[in-house]
Amino acid sequence: MTAAGPLLAFDTATTVAVAAVGAPDGRLLADLAWTAGYRHGEELLARIDALLAEAGVELAGLGGIVVGTGPGAFTGLRVGLATAKGLAHALRVPIVGVPTWSALLAAAAIVAPSGAPFALALPAGPSDRLFIEAGGRTAILPALAAGAGPDDAADALTAAAVGRALVAVDLAGRAPRTAVARGERARTGLATALLALGVAELTAGRSSDLAELVPDYVTLPRGVERETGAVGWSRDPA
Repeated sequence: MTAAGPLLAFDTATTVAVAAVGAPDGRLLADLAWTAGYRHGEELLARIDALLAEAGVELAGLGGIVVGTGPGAFTGLRVGLATAKGLAHALRVPIVGVPTWSALLAAAAIVAPSGAPFALALPAGPSDRLFIEAGGRTAILPALAAGAGPDDAADALTAAAVGRALVAVDLAGRAPRTAVARGERARTGLATALLALGVAELTAGRSSDLAELVPDYVTLPRGVERETGAVGWSRDPA
């Protein structure tokens, strides 16, 4: 299965949101990135409208939606997934959910190649960090002892990532500088990677079920429950 028209792809899992329009074969037509903060609900659709206009693509002419599913922050993912699902439903086009971690590592392999396998680090609240290996295995790194500084935080990630090229996103001051730089470079290729992974799924005849497509939150607000039970807020700094 291939998309019947251009694809719209976007990701709202990190502090920098990205969006792109691509040809049905995944070729990038136009993209943009912006620091979203907590204004996803106000800005996302306006940014998408501007992007489509730049690419010369009508909303009604889209052939599919690709959306990053996280892991990431609650507000951004909630707005991003709701917007993607609403567009796919209204336009009656297929939608593909792509894990943001997978797209970031795919982007890193293109823009920051390394002889070692990649691993990704993301924030998990104000003090914790999420460590994700290329195969998708995840772990929350233990909180640092009281009084620990940036160097200790970087050392802990370095130890966890031994033998891997670490890609750190949104972790300035909490990860090695080389890993943060690699993360910034990977983010420049995120839109292209989202399109490529989405096209691969559509070509293989796979698309996401609207009812089952859900965000992968790093943390949830207090009182919100997963099917497996209550999920507490990540630890606050000591």
